[in-house]
Amino acid sequence: MPDSPEVVFDFAAIDFDTPGKRHYQLAFHLDSSWGYSLVPTTVIRGATSGGTGVAVIGGTHGNEYEGQIAVKRLCQSIEPDELRGLVILIPQLSESACRAGTRISPVDGVNMNRAFPGNARGSLSYRIANFLKTSVFPRVRVVIDIHSGGREAVFPLCTSFHRLPDAAQFAEIARAARLFDTPFLFVYSRQMSSGLLTDEAEDEGKIAIGGEFGAGEGVSAEGVRHAYEGSLNVMRHYGLLPSPVRPIAYPQHRQRLIQAADLADYRPCPRDGIWEPLAAPGDDVAKDQLLGYVHDFSDHSAPPLEIRAHRAGVLIARYSAAVCPRALTLFVIGEETGFPE
Repeated sequence: MPDSPEVVFDFAAIDFDTPGKRHYQLAFHLDSSWGYSLVPTTVIRGATSGGTGVAVIGGTHGNEYEGQIAVKRLCQSIEPDELRGLVILIPQLSESACRAGTRISPVDGVNMNRAFPGNARGSLSYRIANFLKTSVFPRVRVVIDIHSGGREAVFPLCTSFHRLPDAAQFAEIARAARLFDTPFLFVYSRQMSSGLLTDEAEDEGKIAIGGEFGAGEGVSAEGVRHAYEGSLNVMRHYGLLPSPVRPIAYPQHRQRLIQAADLADYRPCPRDGIWEPLAAPGDDVAKDQLLGYVHDFSDHSAPPLEIRAHRAGVLIARYSAAVCPRALTLFVIGEETGFPE
């Protein structure tokens, strides 16, 4: 039996520099009782110096599982003898949410992906975010944050990132995101939320890649494969691993870059009801096309509310659960754009 991961209370004791592979459980104290959230973390320093640092993170939301599995697999499969540079792997960033199977942490009620840049004196999620900002981000150039739609949203298999004012950074992120061989790449609006992990990484000049690799609080084997192999491809591309980039599924000439930069493209549900979708994520849709119905059973004799596309484009996301509360995002339509040079 292998030794259990070392529990680390003083994060200054984490060894990022010595060649080898080290598994840790980082002890973040709880505020409500004597105890800890033990965040699993693996540090792999290659036997050969140099190379770009890469961090791969899963479990930012606890009910999204493809990233948790893919990053755990990376912890097991990457060996320091074949590595040039530094890889930091965190399969369950919001460990308390992952244990509970919830989007947000039940310990402090905080969505980890709204907690950045963090706070060293804040509640649990903010302290974990602060650790990433102060101890992980300074050591890497590439940050990969693997998501899926969880309970609320379903996307076509895609990587995701933001449009940035720095054209060179944006183009490099797009090139790296294509290495996951997903059929879609989604450029989404930073106006939809604040405090994202990738927001902070982008603002620090990192090559920050997100993605949606599943939905419905299940596990997609295809999503796990793309998240795992895509992360390895990024390491190959940046010279951390010696082998060439490997195709996964979709030829790059068939990939589509979809942008939804306008908040008006993120359409809220007009009323509480049962959502009956008629279009699939990734579909091309026409303006005024019927996308589904919202049913109100307070008067079962009344017809359902028709939901139509406000514009032509690609249905890049839609609400996945049946019960949809008023004002939650029901669907997102983006437009196809060319890849940056």
